[in-house]
Amino acid sequence: MSCCPPLSLQDGKMIIKVQYQNRKKYIKLQDADFGEFISEVTEKFSIHGDKITVEDDSGTEVDEAVFAELCAMDGICFVIKDSCDDDSGRSQSSAPASSPSESFLSVSISSSDSETSRPPKRLRMDDEAFQSSSARDLIKQILQTKPGGTTVLEEYEETGMLCDSRRRQMVNILAAHMVETEGRIHQRITKEKYALGIVTLFPALKDPLSRKGYEHFYDSESGSGFLAWRLKTIQRKTKLVSNEPKMQTARGGGPRQEREVPQIGGQLDDERCKEVISLMNHISDGKIILLKMKETFEYRQRLIHNPDESHTVLCVSKAPGHKGADFSLLFGPEISAKLLEKWHTFYKGKVIREAESLTTTPVLQSLLRSASNQHNDDQPGWDGDMASFLLLLHILPPQPTKNKTPKISAAHAMDHLVVFHKSCRSLDEQIENQEGHHQPYLLASGTCKQAISTYYIVIDKKLIPCQGTTSLAAVDELFKVHFVFSLSYDAALNNMYTFLQTTVYGLDVDTTKESPKVKELRAKFMNSSS
Repeated sequence: MSCCPPLSLQDGKMIIKVQYQNRKKYIKLQDADFGEFISEVTEKFSIHGDKITVEDDSGTEVDEAVFAELCAMDGICFVIKDSCDDDSGRSQSSAPASSPSESFLSVSISSSDSETSRPPKRLRMDDEAFQSSSARDLIKQILQTKPGGTTVLEEYEETGMLCDSRRRQMVNILAAHMVETEGRIHQRITKEKYALGIVTLFPALKDPLSRKGYEHFYDSESGSGFLAWRLKTIQRKTKLVSNEPKMQTARGGGPRQEREVPQIGGQLDDERCKEVISLMNHISDGKIILLKMKETFEYRQRLIHNPDESHTVLCVSKAPGHKGADFSLLFGPEISAKLLEKWHTFYKGKVIREAESLTTTPVLQSLLRSASNQHNDDQPGWDGDMASFLLLLHILPPQPTKNKTPKISAAHAMDHLVVFHKSCRSLDEQIENQEGHHQPYLLASGTCKQAISTYYIVIDKKLIPCQGTTSLAAVDELFKVHFVFSLSYDAALNNMYTFLQTTVYGLDVDTTKESPKVKELRAKFMNSSS
């Protein structure tokens, strides 16, 4: 077996090659810490066998006393063994057989440090009701006995929900208890049990659109969630684990996902499509335009997903109804109409109530007044619908990026969604002077923010007139542009757009990577009766 030496990175971290069964992966460590190594390995390979041991590639067992020295050797490749391997089959066969109704999963980690070793944790795997009940009772017992826990229980009993600060308090209590009882290494099954217990004890916190309902507290696929993040913070402060979360393969879903184009009859051949597209902007009859768009739909979709030809599609972007028509052809009229149908009746009021619990700022107060139609004549703001979307942006603010780009505030991110243009000024000058907008955004032209006459979508400094005249219709078209032209979301607006995509439109719910904040907000809205 040929193995690469551990790699030292510029930030002081090291990369070590590890083999488990027939799979090999690289593990990234802050330093040569055996406990951190075991924790990373169990999550990286999703190991939950009875016993984990570490060997070098000669078959010699490795313990904590020699781990650091071996990490410094060239050509080392650590081999992970557990009860699933053939070598440990003898110990398994000697255990007494159990019936399916009595099957358990036993987890333990061998270590030379007696203070960090733990007795096996057993969890019945074949009885979902038992798991839920056991997890619920565990969370309730912790909250009833830990300082501040009863406050969490009382708020939920009184309001049927937990505010952000109370949710953070609960997560802090539970994470501290996990560290207190299990030390620095936490098995995936333990974190899943705590997350399951939370949404079982507090049903209103369960995300009804996710697979398990508790991924915003702990998602085993990505290693993210409120519980996982708090544990990483504790571990980072005690210098027991890496400063960096593990790199995970990003999920698909969203506007850039390649998807099967619906088969639509009556499609023109490619040469005829080129002729029709070149004439599209010179046709004024809306019905004829929609017919020609339908006849060239499959051809234009091929252009969009061809990097060398995608710019060609913008030549028909000024056609009235282009964005909505193509989006409807992609996903159907029922999904296409969801934002317009449900924003006023279901989401807008919930957004306003949720924003009222945020830390007060002058910008937030102005948006709340506008969204509630309490306008200030001295300082006119946006209309109620646009203000409600900007409030959603404050509820789901920009997240820090993995590159060195500084995080921006929600107030600064508002310009990434909509920019006001006073109608007496030049549109071309406005666009040229608008820096830092590479993704689509709205340009609202009018005498003031409450009196917008025309909305435009700006892509690569090109103006696309919106068919609708209301701010709600404009935001609807702006969102759809991402899917029609296969454009990534602006990083500052990613959480907001993802919420609209998965929760409002119901698109790619199972395949889109969502932040825990997005999942938590969806759970609040969908489990709230008012």
